[in-house]
Amino acid sequence: MADDDFEDELILSELSDAELVEQMHDDLYDGLRDEIIEGTHILLERGWAADKVLAEALVEGMRIVGIDFRDGILFVPEVLLAANAMKGGMEILRPLLAETGAKPVGKMVIGTVKGDIHDIGKNLVCMMMEGAGFEVIDLGINNAVEDYLGALEEHKPDILGMSALLTTTMPYMKVVIDALVEKGMREDYIVLVGGAPLNEEFGKAVGADAYCRDAATAARTGASLLAERRAA
Repeated sequence: MADDDFEDELILSELSDAELVEQMHDDLYDGLRDEIIEGTHILLERGWAADKVLAEALVEGMRIVGIDFRDGILFVPEVLLAANAMKGGMEILRPLLAETGAKPVGKMVIGTVKGDIHDIGKNLVCMMMEGAGFEVIDLGINNAVEDYLGALEEHKPDILGMSALLTTTMPYMKVVIDALVEKGMREDYIVLVGGAPLNEEFGKAVGADAYCRDAATAARTGASLLAERRAA
């Protein structure tokens, strides 16, 4: 009986490439950071390029997590675990990607607005955007107009993301966007807004390019708006 209680332990290094990638998707889903780190090392040792490991094992795994998060099958704690597991893989890949000169898909500056100290949603967006191949500059919480403008000036991103969880801090997004308009900078950036009390109408009203209901949507929307802009 004792044998039945312990399934044969899975040995990642004995799996074929395809099986290992599939297993990594499952491990990401389950938030198993150590297994993701091990799987990343194995694929690299087998001669996989860092960008291939990123795209096929990590980003694809997080895409599945994102869909189930959007559909209410997974919740914030599980997604944070998955994101933390992905981070383990990213820490190995990031220096390798930098060496190959692989350019990020784009760059995003993101922060929670002034008066608001909530950051779980924002942190999820950061993870998802990184997973989608973006370089992300996270300004943290409680950001005034000057913080956003300074970061835009310094980092020259493609996308500005703003997050709010309080109805009282939501209007500050318009303050930031109005400041961009005033300085003639509004057209230089794709502006994404998000947070529990927001909706599409609010996004339009404040002059954002899009309202994103969750982190997976933010990553998808950011990538597609940036691709459209570059094509134009």
